Amino acid sequence: MDTVTFYTNPLSRGRIAHWMLEEVGAKFEAKLLDFEKKEHKDPKFLKINPMGKLPTIVHRNTVVTEGAAICAYLADAFPAAKLAPATDDPARGTYMRWLFFGAGCVEPALLDKMLARPPASRPESLGYGTYQETMDTLEKALIPGPFILGDRFSAADVYISAQISWGTRMKAIEPRPVFQKYVARCEDRPAFQRFNQKSMEWAAQMKASK
Repeated sequence: MDTVTFYTNPLSRGRIAHWMLEEVGAKFEAKLLDFEKKEHKDPKFLKINPMGKLPTIVHRNTVVTEGAAICAYLADAFPAAKLAPATDDPARGTYMRWLFFGAGCVEPALLDKMLARPPASRPESLGYGTYQETMDTLEKALIPGPFILGDRFSAADVYISAQISWGTRMKAIEPRPVFQKYVARCEDRPAFQRFNQKSMEWAAQMKASK
């Protein structure tokens, strides 16, 4: 199996990509970058990702950045894990819809809330509309359950549940019962447990090296 090179920091959005790597069973080599040492802005890394952002993966000589894109890419690159509907599966549209709703609506809404940005004078000009609409729409999508595609867990659940978990910790999402139960189901998966344990180990190693 070909190896994925994975640039990350255990206290970053790289956690989402790490979870996905565990879910698809990919062999990967982790490159831990220290934010305090500005390793993510090192010229060598900037040649790979000019934004100097994490996570970033390199697979088959192709660079993939952005959390949602990495989730989508890995799900398709490792189809045996069955984390994405096939292109001819009617569920593919629903899967893509909610995966990118997470990136295009949920994340910016959470950041606006967390940073206490003033409401836009023209909310229709925002890609996600309003914070309240985004949260209510997300809740409605999750009510049928147990996952976004019903009984089928997918890469969209990795991304969305990670956003809800982070947003709740940051006090940017109220702990609605639907959200809490959904995150608990997703985080009960063996791949999440493996990734989370390893991530804590990496964080401890980086702290000890300072």
